[in-house]
Amino acid sequence: MTQQLPLRRRAAVHTELPGPRSQRLLEHQAQVESSARTYPRHTPIAVAGGSGSYLTDLDGNVFLDFLSGAGVLALGHNYPDLVAAAHRQLDVHPHLLDFPTPAKQEFTDRLIRLLPAPMRERTKIHFCGPTGADGIDAAVKLCKTATGRGDVIAFHGGFHGSTQSTIALTGLRGSKEHLTNLLPGVAFFPYSYCYRCPLGLTPDGCEINCAQYLDNMLADPNGGVRRPAAVILELVQGEGGVIPARREFVERVRKITTANDIPLIVDEVQTGCGRTGTWFAFEQYGIEPEVIVASKAIGGGHPASVILYDRRLDGWRPGAHTGTFRGNQLAFAAGAALMAAVTRDRVLDNVIDLGAVLRRGLLELQSRHRFLGEVRGLGLMLGVELTDLGSWSSSEVAQRLRGAALRRGLLFELAGRNDNVARFLPPLTLGRDEAAEALEILGAACAEVAAYAAAASTGSIE
Repeated sequence: MTQQLPLRRRAAVHTELPGPRSQRLLEHQAQVESSARTYPRHTPIAVAGGSGSYLTDLDGNVFLDFLSGAGVLALGHNYPDLVAAAHRQLDVHPHLLDFPTPAKQEFTDRLIRLLPAPMRERTKIHFCGPTGADGIDAAVKLCKTATGRGDVIAFHGGFHGSTQSTIALTGLRGSKEHLTNLLPGVAFFPYSYCYRCPLGLTPDGCEINCAQYLDNMLADPNGGVRRPAAVILELVQGEGGVIPARREFVERVRKITTANDIPLIVDEVQTGCGRTGTWFAFEQYGIEPEVIVASKAIGGGHPASVILYDRRLDGWRPGAHTGTFRGNQLAFAAGAALMAAVTRDRVLDNVIDLGAVLRRGLLELQSRHRFLGEVRGLGLMLGVELTDLGSWSSSEVAQRLRGAALRRGLLFELAGRNDNVARFLPPLTLGRDEAAEALEILGAACAEVAAYAAAASTGSIE
């Protein structure tokens, strides 16, 4: 029987941000923590706790959370079934390396059963370290071992991690320009970012030329690109700006990789576990990849990372890829509870329904505010690309919108090439009232930005 969550409440911000209690913790954090910290710099709160879709700071301010721990908290904060499963497992054992356990077996069996039927019998699983980057690293290593080849093809705008190896596969130049000796042999190709076509084409003249370009380079004996060990692809680019790949693009990439005997790795670190309306996003594209990387939500709020792969690639010797925390029993117990809840409670139906509600609301806001560019996404992974407004760049508009929304109690993150995309990752259990509340707050935030821009254009404010 599903345990009931506490009654919902509305977002409410009573103090300036940060409030006095949050300010003290933020000041301490600035003194003792690394300068690499990010979220508290633009979302200045110290967290007291959370329940369902809401987060409370130390000053009693309540926020509707459309960040969800960067997608980790798929069912929101402190979902009772997941908390209970972790508590039960804690009394048994929290950590057991890669020894088989009942918790691990249940997790494994449930996860493989959630794959499309044709893939279940030929799929093996490998447990990696606790992060998505660990899974990406393992996937690339697996494909290099299986093929005997060393290069990897990635795509413009992709994000696969920030470790020394995964940052080499990530498109963001600024994060790696100062680094040397990154993973060699990575080639980047255009992604189907149709709103701003990487090839400068109009939709009428597209014909998926970004995929054709990849095909041409691999076929050209003078193209300079060796047949790689793998092609790695996000079906919806997250950090890149919530950009769903066109189905035709994905089908062409799959056809190209199959024809050239190149394993296809799909990075489902953010899109997995129901975020897009199917358990894995690739199911919506009619393809079957050789390797799937899953992390973030897969551990039910606890650190976990896995790769699922075609058993024909399994050329690893014992100990070929290890990681101390690949045996996180709390993650296995909570992750199995997550999978049970998603299936039992028809959570994917809610993702599709509420995703459509939010999309309609965002499109309505777009019709009233010209600085809201493209509305896009799949399921409850949605984004709005913002445009320049007056003297403000699109990234400045995005920052102002985020700040205006936060002051009203809505928390979300920015993404995209210039941090100019408002990215929404609400809990998959989001309710209709909560969706309406989020759209109400966003509407007020948009109106504030528009009014402020109009005043700035007349010179009445700076």
